[in-house]
Amino acid sequence: MLDLNNKSILITGGTGSLGKALTQNILEKWPRIKRLVIYSRDEQKQFQMAQEFPPARYPQIRFFIGDVRDFERLKRAMKGIEYVIHAAAMKHVPIAEYNPMECVKTNILGAENVINACLETDVENVVALSTDKAAAPINLYGATKLASDKLFVAANNIKGWNPIKFSVVRYGNVMGSNGSVIPFFLQRRREGILPITDPQMTRFNISLQGGVDMVLYAMENAWGGEIFVPKIPSYKITDVAEAIGPECEKPVIGIRPGEKIHEEMITSSDSFFTYDCGKYYTILPQLPRFKLDEFISHFNAQKVEQGFKYNSGENHEWVTVEELRQLIREHVDPTFQE
Repeated sequence: MLDLNNKSILITGGTGSLGKALTQNILEKWPRIKRLVIYSRDEQKQFQMAQEFPPARYPQIRFFIGDVRDFERLKRAMKGIEYVIHAAAMKHVPIAEYNPMECVKTNILGAENVINACLETDVENVVALSTDKAAAPINLYGATKLASDKLFVAANNIKGWNPIKFSVVRYGNVMGSNGSVIPFFLQRRREGILPITDPQMTRFNISLQGGVDMVLYAMENAWGGEIFVPKIPSYKITDVAEAIGPECEKPVIGIRPGEKIHEEMITSSDSFFTYDCGKYYTILPQLPRFKLDEFISHFNAQKVEQGFKYNSGENHEWVTVEELRQLIREHVDPTFQE
């Protein structure tokens, strides 16, 4: 059982939607946590988050200005840290396409810095956040996150006798996260127009709490080198528009640079190393540092069929228009009315 009381944790990109949700959950579940470091480069977001989590009430929290591109700053921030959640990323697809090297510096070189800083301090457990766009990527953001995933998986090979574990969690669109489609549509419906990129477009959907639960699951259960993938439903972009603005105009504007019609979290090439562990799929490293038969026995893991793939357009579970409305009220805007 995961127990973070008297432990020290650092979250890179901690002022983002998931970072704040993780902070809330961790403080509620483990009120005797020793230290929770929010590491990010945006001072304004840190200031705003400090209003939500005032130091007088939460003396465990430390707001630490820093960039994952800065190795020395990372190493300083990780002094005395036992758990690291790596959530910092440059994630907007069109912006990454226009500013490719900035995306590479943050998502790939930043990942390398996090790994090396963890190896040079006393960190015991690292969970890195990935994205469905890292599977068979066609845009730069996805390609950089695939490279990041590979770095974190391979970090288990270079740790030597260090007992540290590195793992990855990969999931789809987080409902209500900054920059995602649902907050965008909620804002645009005031204007009476909801632009549709492509009527066939689908996406995986996970709540912020679902994302938090995955990270905590990986922290507790990772053996080192896994990529955890949740079993979650898909939605159609047209159903999201219908759920939010049934009376709005819905012009089709075409997909943006680097976008896919459907997202994929497990490719057919991954199927050779993928196991069904119940609530989650787990993509194992090709050369795991643990005994595979022991892993299979411990998690009652079932090997997926050769050629298996997990695609938002071919999913077996879908969110309906009415379910989307209820989810928006539960997870995004309690006052929402269609």
